[in-house]
Order: sequence, then structure tokens, then C-alpha cells
Amino acid sequence: MTEFNNVSIVKQANVYFDGKVNSRTILFADGSRKTLGFMQPGEYTFNTGAPELMEILAGELDVRLPGSDAWQTVKGGESFDVAGNAEFTMKVRVASDYCCSFLG
Repeated sequence: MTEFNNVSIVKQANVYFDGKVNSRTILFADGSRKTLGFMQPGEYTFNTGAPELMEILAGELDVRLPGSDAWQTVKGGESFDVAGNAEFTMKVRVASDYCCSFLG
């Protein structure tokens, strides 16, 4: 899917890590939500509430998922799932565009 139709957008940005990670929240008629964002190179640790699907639209990063000590490389066009109520770390190598879908 390259675009979203019939959605509402929260005007206020989600800004993390001194502005190095930014996103906007997209709200759908069925009650689901996603964020569309951009990450500058750096290392970032996030905590989840609900399970998430992270789609990397462009860029490249390494991710360490909950319960693993291994790093996995993810490039534009690839995605990964994160469990709810968990912590994960990303090492963003190249400025990266992403879409995060909240699944729960």
C-alpha cells in the first residue's frame, strides 16, 4: 500500500531523542492507528505497549528484538514485528523512513 485514504492525522508531531526520530499519527475509521516517521542515524531504544509491525520504507538499520542478543539488518522494503509490552533497540545506519502499525 503506497497511500492511505479516508484517514485523520494528528497535527502534533511525536518527537523523540532530541528530534532525531519524528513521526505523525494516522487514525483510521476502523479505530486502528499507524505512525509515519523518519529516523536520523543513531541508536534508539523504544518500549512498546501494543504489538507493532515496523515497515522500513527506505534506509537501513539494525534491530535487536526482545529476547534476543543478535542484531538483524533491515533495509527499505523489509519489516519486522515487535511484541507488546517489550523493549527493542535500533541502530539506524542510514536516515530511514518508516511506518509503524499498532496491532493490539
